[in-house]
Amino acid sequence: MGKQLNVGVIGLGVMGQRMLARMAGHERLRAVSVWDANPDAVAQVRQRWPELRIADSAESLIQESGLHSLYIATPPAAHMPLSNLAFDAGLSVFCEKPLTVDFDSARQTIARISSEKRRAAVNFSLASSAGLSALQRAFGAASRLTLGQLQSVELELAFAAWPRPWQASAGAWLSQRGEGGMAREVLSHFIFAIQRVLGSCSVTSSAVDYPDDGQSAETGLKAELDASGVPIRIWARVGGGLADYNAMRWQASAGELELTEWFSQARERQADGSWRDLGQGEAWRTAAHLDQLDQWVAMIEGRSHCLPGFAEALAAQETIEAILAGRAA
Repeated sequence: MGKQLNVGVIGLGVMGQRMLARMAGHERLRAVSVWDANPDAVAQVRQRWPELRIADSAESLIQESGLHSLYIATPPAAHMPLSNLAFDAGLSVFCEKPLTVDFDSARQTIARISSEKRRAAVNFSLASSAGLSALQRAFGAASRLTLGQLQSVELELAFAAWPRPWQASAGAWLSQRGEGGMAREVLSHFIFAIQRVLGSCSVTSSAVDYPDDGQSAETGLKAELDASGVPIRIWARVGGGLADYNAMRWQASAGELELTEWFSQARERQADGSWRDLGQGEAWRTAAHLDQLDQWVAMIEGRSHCLPGFAEALAAQETIEAILAGRAA
């Protein structure tokens, strides 16, 4: 086993506390210092993990000696400033998405990462999933096309409410169209997966439903995209009596691959019409979480890893913003 890698965590909402819990059981990663502007969030973390240092500020945390990496789980407006402060301090960065609200700043940061060889990644959880690996084997650049040529991709998303009940403490930004919404927060995971397998997408058409208050995030959308000539159809809805649900179907000339429940369930339709389960359930989810942490270690140490970098995350967000704008891109 290699040496312990010390992590500072900025942002102690739902995602920050989830990552603290996951790191608590990892053999290499160890959260040592945390900070959040919300005293209630700090109090929750202090009670659950009393061994953690509570920094005086985000800036002072980044300057602490002995850190190897910074995990950023704040609202997106702070992502680029905090990332650049971390790079100044010689830290690697693992950042939540959406990546940014300032695309020019993000591009400047991406250029810096490239020129200075900084180590940075974004938390698209599907990157470590067995479901994404199945898609890459079936349809990726190195695929043997065992299911034939890909013909179409369909994605359905439904949410009983937005934000979801467990996100209630995340803050008002998540429910507002400026930074939040289901497209940036959830659809982006699936756009990332599509672009990881097929390359960049162009938006052929989109229609987005917004409340009349001028502030709240979208409540529904329909979009058509194109990736390397493959049509992609997306449908998403909040409310209307629908339970939370997501399903993605990749239809090919000699079969089909269907993934549901955040790629934790996957099945494959063969040429003879029969279906074969590829895997499912909590075991897949647990393996994905563990692999993500292992990939984070590899990123910190400068080894090859599968985590998406800032440039790949920005490309996914650009597609999302084009969908939300109701225009082609």
